[in-house]
Amino acid sequence: MADDVLLQVSNLKVAYGGIQAVKGVNFEVRAGELVSLIGANGAGKTTTLKAVTGLQPVADGDVLYLGKSIKGQGAWDLAKQGLVMVPEGRGTFTRMTIVENLQMGAYTRNDKAGIDADMERVFTFFPRLKERRDQLAGTMSGGEQQMLAMGRALMARPKVLLLDEPSMGLSPIMVDKIFEVVNEIHGQGVTVLLVEQNASRALQLANRGYVMESGLVTMTGPGAELLADPKVRAAYLGE
Repeated sequence: MADDVLLQVSNLKVAYGGIQAVKGVNFEVRAGELVSLIGANGAGKTTTLKAVTGLQPVADGDVLYLGKSIKGQGAWDLAKQGLVMVPEGRGTFTRMTIVENLQMGAYTRNDKAGIDADMERVFTFFPRLKERRDQLAGTMSGGEQQMLAMGRALMARPKVLLLDEPSMGLSPIMVDKIFEVVNEIHGQGVTVLLVEQNASRALQLANRGYVMESGLVTMTGPGAELLADPKVRAAYLGE
């Protein structure tokens, strides 16, 4: 494995009961990249991410992180090692305030000065969170909760940040904001794996992309090339 490959998924297979949801997927994420995994609803994207992050058992194949197999490790162990996911549906702690949610992202850390500095960094990405820092997460809009879930993940100082459908169910204005911040986070040196149904926006940001269909990766290439590909445009961009 090349030195700069942080995450490598090899022949990954995942089954729910007797149904093979992921049928032998291969992809890699290198240091400093933003890689997009696109595909229609039901293609197996979220299942793949859950298997990578220890939330779903792997039937076959392997997942290497920093050159070592992490198959079978729990999500909490992987978060400590810097593999951090923002789940589909956000999963904020609804009865906690914004600040308390962000502090939960740093639960494995004890460097108070660093935690405080990272919280201020999150607030520069998401000024709205700073304005409402004492508000309960459950009283916020979906877009605000998405911001909070992303901010909480950043508090863990991820080596690889995995984003599962961050734009799902959001207003167009909020979608713009979320993708703008994903681009900013990547621009500050965070390696990102973005799983997204909004193929156009995901590929515009991506160094490289992978297209998933029916549990398999069917195409891969630089984001700009995939965005210009007639098959991708016909299947995902309605052209």
